[in-house]
Amino acid sequence: MAMKIDAQGWLAGIPHLPSPNCDARPDNPAIELLVIHAISLPPAQFHGDAVAQLFTNTLDCDAHPYFDGLRGLRVSAHFFIRRNGELIQFVSCQQRAWHAGASEWQGRSRCNDFSLGIELEGDDHTPFLSAQYQTLQQLTHCLRQHYPLRGIAGHQHIAPGRKTDPGPYFDWHAYLCPPPAG
Repeated sequence: MAMKIDAQGWLAGIPHLPSPNCDARPDNPAIELLVIHAISLPPAQFHGDAVAQLFTNTLDCDAHPYFDGLRGLRVSAHFFIRRNGELIQFVSCQQRAWHAGASEWQGRSRCNDFSLGIELEGDDHTPFLSAQYQTLQQLTHCLRQHYPLRGIAGHQHIAPGRKTDPGPYFDWHAYLCPPPAG
C-alpha cells in the first residue's frame, strides 16, 4: 500500500499522537531536508512507550532513574519508526517539530525550520532492523513525492560534536541504495 500525506501534513493510515512540542514554520520555508535520528528510552531498551510519552509530554520522570535528566525537556519528531517497522506520527509535516536543536546544513542554521525529523527506535550500539529500513524507505519515497527535498542527513551530520545519532550501526547504503525488488 502506498503512503499518502493529506493536505494538513498527516500521513494517512498510521497512528497519530499529536505532540505539543511544535510550532509554525517561519515564513513557510520549503521543506528541503530529512533528518534521521535514533532514540531509545531508557537507553538501549526498546519496545516501550517512553519515547511516545517524551514526545507528548506525558513521561513519568520518576519511573526510571535515567528519566530524571529529561524533566522539562520539550522535544518531538515528525515520525517515529519502532523496531518492528511500525510508524507513528507526532507532528504534521506542515509544522516545525523540535528535533534538531542547534544545527546547520549546507551553511543554513536552524534545521528545524526547513526539515522533517524521523526517529528510529535504536541507539549507537545496536544494528537497526530490516523492518525499520523498509518503513524508512517507504516513508522517504512518500515524502519526496510531496516536498522539495534536497538532502538527507543524520543528526550527527547537522550537529557534529553534540549528537551521534543515528550512529555507527545505521547502514546508509542499505537505506539509500536498497536492492531491486525481485
